[in-house]
Amino acid sequence: MKKDFVMRGKTASDGTEVLNFSGFKPGMAYKMTEFQLYASTSIGSTNNEFVGTVTAGKTAVAPTNPNFNNEGLIATAFVSMHSSQANTGYNDAVINDTYIITQNLILMVQDASGEGNPVNWQCRFESVKMTGAEEAVANYKQFTISDE
Repeated sequence: MKKDFVMRGKTASDGTEVLNFSGFKPGMAYKMTEFQLYASTSIGSTNNEFVGTVTAGKTAVAPTNPNFNNEGLIATAFVSMHSSQANTGYNDAVINDTYIITQNLILMVQDASGEGNPVNWQCRFESVKMTGAEEAVANYKQFTISDE
C-alpha cells in the first residue's frame, strides 16, 4: 500500500530548510519521488531562474554548483522562465529515487537571476516498509553520509 505525502514551503533565496523526518517509525523509511520549484513573486513580469538541492549530508549543497559525485545529494531542480521571449521556459529535476531516507534532510534554494526573490518548493515522498536488516543498512549509510 503506497502512502505519499508532501512537504512544501517558501524559502528566502540562499536559504535552507530542514526537512524533518523525526517522526520516524521503526521499519519505515521514505523515498523522494518529486522535487519542484516555483516563483513566488513577479510571475509573468520578470525573468526567473531558480535552483534547489536536497541533501542527506551534514551541510547544504549549493544549488548553483551541484556535484553528482556527492553521495548525500538526493535531488536538484532548475526552473528558468523569461517573460521577454514567447514560450520560453525550462523546468527539470533530477532525483535519486532509490535513496532510502531515514534521517532529516537539508533543502537549499536560490534565485539565480540575481533578484533575490524567495522560492516556493514542493517535495513528494513515498513511505517504504523495511526489514530490520534493511533498516540497519539504511541508517548506517545515512549516518556515514551525514557524519562526513
